[in-house]
Amino acid sequence: MTPDASVILSDEPGSFAWGVLAVRHPALIKKVRGAFPYDPARHRALDTLLAQITQGVIEPLGDDAHDAARWAVWGRGHFGRSWFDVPFLWAESYFYRKLLEAVGYFEDGPWRGIDPFGPFKQAELSTVEADEEPAVLDHPELRPADAQAQAQALLLGSLWGNRADLGFHITSGTSTTETGGGGLVADESALLWTLLPEGSPATVCVVADNSGRELLADLLLVDHLLSHRHAEQVVLHVKPYPYYVSDATTADVIECLRRLTAMRSAETGAGQRLWSALSSGRLALRSHAFSCAPLPYADMPDDLRGEFSEVTLTLMKGDLNYRRLVGDRSWPATTPFADRTAYFPSPVAALRTLKSDVVVGLDDQTEATLVKAHEQRWRTSGTHALIQVRR
Repeated sequence: MTPDASVILSDEPGSFAWGVLAVRHPALIKKVRGAFPYDPARHRALDTLLAQITQGVIEPLGDDAHDAARWAVWGRGHFGRSWFDVPFLWAESYFYRKLLEAVGYFEDGPWRGIDPFGPFKQAELSTVEADEEPAVLDHPELRPADAQAQAQALLLGSLWGNRADLGFHITSGTSTTETGGGGLVADESALLWTLLPEGSPATVCVVADNSGRELLADLLLVDHLLSHRHAEQVVLHVKPYPYYVSDATTADVIECLRRLTAMRSAETGAGQRLWSALSSGRLALRSHAFSCAPLPYADMPDDLRGEFSEVTLTLMKGDLNYRRLVGDRSWPATTPFADRTAYFPSPVAALRTLKSDVVVGLDDQTEATLVKAHEQRWRTSGTHALIQVRR
């Protein structure tokens, strides 16, 4: 068993974690403020949150918040401290919960249930690039006759779709269409497919990350898994409420399905098949409060652990899920992925574009090459990705 590494904090100026709290979060408050004609009370609440995260200390939720008791437990020992002096994962997660409080998302009133990130999601889903996502299936080399090549292309599409992360691009200075010329730092896709042979009675759990283009790519992969009998059922876990700017909710899934159904350029029928799969139960949607918890999956509650234990493979999408899967700590990059996921109750795979400091499961040569070429920027630039599997 690998000994614990230090928890990542945000207290080092110039570090990636520091930049998220000091630069990205204030920029996001400004963007959210401009996205809606919020009333004066909402503007005052946003001003208060901005002052807290930049100059103040962490304040608990109001006593009347529906999840005040839950966050009181999750935040024990953190309230009253600087945002920069508590675990980065916790501070980042709690910021989004406080942002929803500031815009009245959970309160009775006109702003209840209004996704503060909705305009950003809609704009990203309306791009030419989003329209082109299903076009991969029309490529001559990926016609249904070559199902294996099509499956691998869709897996990679789902992986690299993770670059379309709105929170990451708020302060990164890049667009969602830029690739950066990176590549895979680990590729265990062959092992993944051995767990899901055609004709398998498998149940696959996909823990979604971003909405928009990434979710389109995820849904195309899900359609292939079901259509080619790599799985009898797919369970898609989404967030119970808006989180981390572009994280997928049920509403985002429905919007993407409508988008796929309306795309006449791709003669795949994926949208209609997925719609029918939801109606029949072959595709099931799930959301769990722990999806928005500031904690690693090692601390998941028993009911969620039970759900994961019953599936053939759990597919974790994206950077945040990866941080929660292996632990948001300063692990040596060569720490075995299997060691960090040994607790997980089913075979698990990670599809993730690197946009934070945490990474495990690399060999010595790969790490040395990356450090020589990019210093440490390869960990956070979004130009590299990985597919890792623990059977």
